[in-house]
Amino acid sequence: MSDILLNPGDSFELALKRFNRKVQNAGILSEARRRSHYETPQARLKRKAAMAQRRRKRRSQ
Repeated sequence: MSDILLNPGDSFELALKRFNRKVQNAGILSEARRRSHYETPQARLKRKAAMAQRRRKRRSQ
């Protein structure tokens, strides 16, 4: 769970922006979207292969 510490005098907008950034960096929303529907084993393998290919391409540059 992502949590933030509020300093006295922090505005709600600043706290919300800080919380959203922390959630985005942790990948919580993307994980929730990915798990919202059943993923077939074939689709899972395809997704993992595509991620591995992106990692290899990024490392070779």
